[in-house]
Amino acid sequence: MRLASFATALTVAVGLAVTAAQSQQDDDDIIRIGVLHFGTANWELDVIRHHQLDEEYGFSLDIVALASNQATTVALQAGDVDMIVSDWLWTSRQRASGRDFTFVPFSSTVGALMVAEESEIDSIEDLKGLTLGVAGSPLDKGWLLLRGLSAEEHGFDLEQENEVIFAAAPLLNELALQGEVDAVLNYWHFSARLETKGFRKLLDSNEGAMALGAEGPISAVGYVFSESWADENEETVLSFFRASQAAKEIMAASDEEWERLRAMTGAEDDATLIALRDRFREGIPARPLRDELKDTARIYDLLAKIGGETLVGPATRMTGGTFWSAMLEGS
Repeated sequence: MRLASFATALTVAVGLAVTAAQSQQDDDDIIRIGVLHFGTANWELDVIRHHQLDEEYGFSLDIVALASNQATTVALQAGDVDMIVSDWLWTSRQRASGRDFTFVPFSSTVGALMVAEESEIDSIEDLKGLTLGVAGSPLDKGWLLLRGLSAEEHGFDLEQENEVIFAAAPLLNELALQGEVDAVLNYWHFSARLETKGFRKLLDSNEGAMALGAEGPISAVGYVFSESWADENEETVLSFFRASQAAKEIMAASDEEWERLRAMTGAEDDATLIALRDRFREGIPARPLRDELKDTARIYDLLAKIGGETLVGPATRMTGGTFWSAMLEGS
């Protein structure tokens, strides 16, 4: 009896020691990701957690919900989080200013220019002189690409020829549904919702980029983090991206997973959930990263010419190291 008790105690002691060691190891393997509270990256991160992919790949995921894009960038710069979701324009500008942030693609699903199904607008040329709604600001990438395309192919600048309303994405959808704008350039998940309300896509930003010289889709957003931090924790960071890829594979193959995510997506009905699911799947990066880097640099040059220093800062070309070198190896 005493021997059995000793064995039990020894087992418990060893278990506690292992747990303590694992706890210490886990402290070193935590990745803190700052994301918008209602951002679409939450869907992928939820899949990672739900399927315990963080445990499977050997790291601990700490999700920090933040209120705005500015809050995420401030948190990253302050060291309050290790990683955020942002774009390569911001990353390149930061590197040009001496910071070491770097980028790994998350999604190539981009905003789209939407018109009512019965609209007579069939091309960018038809937009001249009309009222346009644009999500974000005059420096939004999609808007600059649309301006570049109208100038390149049709010889006019939409900013000069049109009444343009810059507003928040939900408000723009309401204006579109009420017929107060002739076309709306909105973020992808708001455009997907318009699909279910009798709207059709005239053009999306990647189609615009390819019309202007890109050879394939490029990612609108990605995970952004300090290069020095990633180099010091390379295996942990690579493990996160392995888990991210595994989550994307689940989301690409399983309709049931999207049913589980329904509440998180905010889908009001089946049609909206399907539209969000399908547009998300279309944006899962599939190109060799080096090819995407070349196209991104090409489009950066174009955006720098249109947006100027206000958009890109002092860097007229995309700054070296904007894409994380560890992910480029072998790609």
